Amino acid sequence: MGEHVIRLPDVGEGVAEAELVEWHVKVGDMVREDALLAAVMTDKATVEIPSPVEGEILWLGAEIGDTVAIGSPIVRLKVAGEGNVGQGDATTEPQSEPEPVAQEKKAAPVPEKPAMPPLAKREKEPAPVQPAGVRSAPVGAPRREGEKPLASPAVRLRAKEAGIDLRQVPGSGPAGRIGHEDLDAFIARGPQPGKASGLMRSDRVEEIRVVGLRRKIAEKMQLAKARIPHITYVEEVDVTALEELRAALNKQKAGPDRPKLTLLPFLMRAMVRAIAEQPHLNALYDDDAGIIRQYGGVHIGIAAQTANGLVVPVVKHAEALDLWESGAELNRLAEAAKSGIATREELSGSTITITSLGAMGGVVTTPVINYPEVAIVGVNKMMVRPVWDGAQFVPRKTMNLSSSFDHRVIDGWDAAVFVQRIKALLETPAMIFVGE
Repeated sequence: MGEHVIRLPDVGEGVAEAELVEWHVKVGDMVREDALLAAVMTDKATVEIPSPVEGEILWLGAEIGDTVAIGSPIVRLKVAGEGNVGQGDATTEPQSEPEPVAQEKKAAPVPEKPAMPPLAKREKEPAPVQPAGVRSAPVGAPRREGEKPLASPAVRLRAKEAGIDLRQVPGSGPAGRIGHEDLDAFIARGPQPGKASGLMRSDRVEEIRVVGLRRKIAEKMQLAKARIPHITYVEEVDVTALEELRAALNKQKAGPDRPKLTLLPFLMRAMVRAIAEQPHLNALYDDDAGIIRQYGGVHIGIAAQTANGLVVPVVKHAEALDLWESGAELNRLAEAAKSGIATREELSGSTITITSLGAMGGVVTTPVINYPEVAIVGVNKMMVRPVWDGAQFVPRKTMNLSSSFDHRVIDGWDAAVFVQRIKALLETPAMIFVGE
């Protein structure tokens, strides 16, 4: 038998280190060749590390949340044959693990059980006070309404001096008799509700380490809010005509290149038209160098919620995609993001972003700009509202666009012009196709 050391492989893109976000194995596990050992994250791309050999896990070289350098040993296995451990691996000694078998053989001797004291003596000894939540006595009102508590004069005097209502103290003695130990337990636990409601106080505190994608999101949001002075502009949009057009297009026979349309492809096409008139909104601001990089290609990031957190797949060159091509690419990227197979390229390179919570979008939001972009367009919940048409109130489908801009490079006037142009295109959707 030999030992085989697995080192963190080069995950590409010139990355020097990666964060360990998941272990699929533990010490003592038997693994087959190509079995998944761990997952590491760099930027927003997650890479799974398979085992190149079959063997038994002897040692794991990092904990979840640790940053590991490329080439560092992360797993040590016992394998058939000589393995690959040589002099270069001498410093990679596994952490000593207690051996269960040895522990069983060296079990501590069982002390002799002391003889039980006479019954009369035991009854005079006070019962030990147990911590709150451990006692088996009921929490809340310990007896029926109107029932008098049973307690000795000494217990009653002590309760009176402490300002305690004995009707709220559970008794552990015969017939619910309250003793000094019950009073001690009640004081330690604190006052409880006066009726048996089933409600219990919780003092539990759970520490959750921020790792992986959640840490990347936290860092990105902190950077955006710390460095970008946001201005948020909210406008209501009447999408009645747009919804009628969308429903009519979706009723047509769909083909492989004609996916079912949502509102987002229409918004993307409207943004492309608006950006053509205000290209400075399709830009990244390098505030360290003091340079605005304005792009000809419109690469729209779509903020998407997944089981692991928020990711932003990117529809590249939206200016070259028609309505149905935009919808098909949206569907493909959304599925890749949700299943966790989106590539690094698919999750980077955006020049402007759309964020939407769908039916849970609320009335107004204040989107955080996807640093270092200069603009983000937020879609709020669509709802039917009464709108005055000059003669009467009529039901119309409306929604708000909540859009944020980097106020260092985008003036409030330009932000308003941009949103108003998108509003005009969505309210008269035929205009989206004019000139295409």
